[in-house]
Amino acid sequence: MTLDHPIFTRWPAQHPDRLQLFSAPTPNGVKVGIMLEETGLAYEPHRIDIGANESQDPAFLALNPNGKIPAIYDPDGPSGEPLALFESGAILLYLADKTRRFIPADPNARYETIQWVMWQMGGVGPMFGQVGFFNKFAGKDYEDKRPRDRYAAEAARLLGVLDERLAGREWVMGADYSIADISLLGWVRNLIGFYEARELVGFDRFSRVQRWLDHGLARPAVQRGLEVTAAA
Repeated sequence: MTLDHPIFTRWPAQHPDRLQLFSAPTPNGVKVGIMLEETGLAYEPHRIDIGANESQDPAFLALNPNGKIPAIYDPDGPSGEPLALFESGAILLYLADKTRRFIPADPNARYETIQWVMWQMGGVGPMFGQVGFFNKFAGKDYEDKRPRDRYAAEAARLLGVLDERLAGREWVMGADYSIADISLLGWVRNLIGFYEARELVGFDRFSRVQRWLDHGLARPAVQRGLEVTAAA
């Protein structure tokens, strides 16, 4: 079996019958690795070195014209035709539908789950990422701390929303772990870990979020998913 897509001129598939993952160990990137490990789908990971600007390689841009990770190529897509897909939220939803796992079958609960994934994509990801920039990376050297504090305040507000949602719930959707949780775990983990913003956002106030994070990180598939493209 040969995969006919420009991405494979740069990152050849050793197992062309498997779903192909192109990613990096970032909060967005680990979502798909976690999902693939949770579902047990056969896949082949390819690490995209974003520090070396590999996401701007023409072969990668042929897969994702937006030049961001993660992206997938599924040789066994809908109706048996191959599918190339980017945007981590879209990929989570696709894999949930493909495997019929980690998303409710009930239509109301399904859309509520998607709602929380969109909340992560539109709010948590961008805001936590800005906190990371201003607290950990180049922005930390800016003398004017107002941008940092603005994003930290919004990140804290979002954590408060999540904390309230988790009142009386084991997971975002209640008793059942879902793509809503998978979308969030890497971001919350990075905020207080790699981004070193625990004190900045007052994370210790959010005891339900801490419990949820500990519970999520204790899942073996999550631990494996966090490392998928760290070593690929």
